[in-house]
Amino acid sequence: MPNTAVQKIAHVLNLLVLATFICNLLALPLVPCLVQNRFYLDMNGVLSTFAYDLNDGLALFFDTPYYQVWQQPYTAALTLFLWFSGVCTAVILWQGRRVLRTILRGQPFSMENAVSLRRAAVSSFIISAAALLRTIFSICTYHTLFPLVTYNALFVPIFAMAGLLCLVMSALFRQAAEIKVENDLTI
Repeated sequence: MPNTAVQKIAHVLNLLVLATFICNLLALPLVPCLVQNRFYLDMNGVLSTFAYDLNDGLALFFDTPYYQVWQQPYTAALTLFLWFSGVCTAVILWQGRRVLRTILRGQPFSMENAVSLRRAAVSSFIISAAALLRTIFSICTYHTLFPLVTYNALFVPIFAMAGLLCLVMSALFRQAAEIKVENDLTI
C-alpha cells in the first residue's frame, strides 16, 4: 500500500521530533554550565574553552559549574527548573513520536494515541506548575514583580493551554478508537 500524504508528512515530522529529542537530551548535561556562566558567555569565551585539550578547556567548562551552581539559591532554582522542564519536554517529544508511529502504521485512531496524548498533557501541566512555582519563588526572593514579565511567567499559560489541548485530543482519540472498535465488531 503506498504512503498517503499524511503518512509522508508524519515521516518527516517523526525525523524532526527525533532530532529535537536527541538535542534535548544532549543539552541537559550542559544546563549547570550555561546557568553558572549565563552572564559571562561570549563567543571568545566559548572558543577559548574549546581551544585547548580536554584537561584545560572542556574539563573546566563542565567540572566547575556542577558544584558552584548549588551555592546560590537563584542558580540552583534555575538549574532545577531547566532540568525538570527538559525531562518533561523529552517525555512530550517521546509521546509525540509514539503518536506519529501509529500514523505511519496507518492506525491513527487507537487507544495508544489517547494514552500518549494524556501523558503529554500531564507533562505540560507539570511544566506549567514548575514555571508558576519558579515565578512565585522569584517574586518572594527578590521582592519585586519583575518575574511576571519573564519567560517563566509566559510558560505558565502556554504549557497549561498545551496540556488542555492534549487532553481534548486524547479524549477525541479515545472516542474515535471506541467507535472504530464498535464498527469493526459490527461489520
